[in-house]
Amino acid sequence: MGARKRLRAEQLKENKKSIAIAHLNNSGISPRKMRLVADLIRGVEVNKALNILQFNGKVASTSLGKLLRSAIANWETKNEGSDIGQEKLVVSRVEVGGGTMLKRIQPAPQGRAHRIRKRSNHVTIVVDGTK
Repeated sequence: MGARKRLRAEQLKENKKSIAIAHLNNSGISPRKMRLVADLIRGVEVNKALNILQFNGKVASTSLGKLLRSAIANWETKNEGSDIGQEKLVVSRVEVGGGTMLKRIQPAPQGRAHRIRKRSNHVTIVVDGTK
């Protein structure tokens, strides 16, 4: 590997050390309902986001709270020497995408049938630490 390539790789590795990612796949809540809660914590400091999720009445807030704790744990694993109290952790990105759809049939009058789509979602949380 050349010198420029090695230096660039080391620089990218150092930049990635400050962020941590956590994924939640095939959550049984519809993406629309999950996005309502995800919008509340986007760009907020981590402790404040945990408080928002803890006292929110929506069902999606429990799974997002667990996912946020997982992202914090991933950040702590990456940065073993640093203290989480001195760092300012921020939820920099929350992405909610559609997952698989379970398709069911609901009987309707006069021999017809309506399709029921039970939606799921995929969530990705990125936590960024700055001093």
